[in-house]
Amino acid sequence: QVQLVESGGGLVQPGGSLRLSCAASGSIFSINVMGWYRQAPGKQRELVATLTSGGTTNYADFVKGRFTISRDNAKNTGYLQMNSLKPEDTAIYYCNAEVRHYDDLRRFWRYWGQGTQVTVSS
Repeated sequence: QVQLVESGGGLVQPGGSLRLSCAASGSIFSINVMGWYRQAPGKQRELVATLTSGGTTNYADFVKGRFTISRDNAKNTGYLQMNSLKPEDTAIYYCNAEVRHYDDLRRFWRYWGQGTQVTVSS
């Protein structure tokens, strides 16, 4: 099993910045993809950004140019740097990881963090 622990959320003014962290622990051989999703009240959970082990990034249109996804492979930790935050960015942000375990390297498993609240308001 894998546990994802998120941190870094909070209250920030419009135009401000936050950096979210996602620390993965457990029996991990590799993390193929780390990603961030968000969910606002009354809305579906939506993709924010993903990053593959090969360095390929994918961003939702609404965060391009403002958010940057990164990872520290040695620490099994992912990050989401959020700049120029807008009120519409207010949501619970969830970390996601697609993980391969030592006992079956042919498959990957998807895990979710508990979520961290980001509120953008003046």
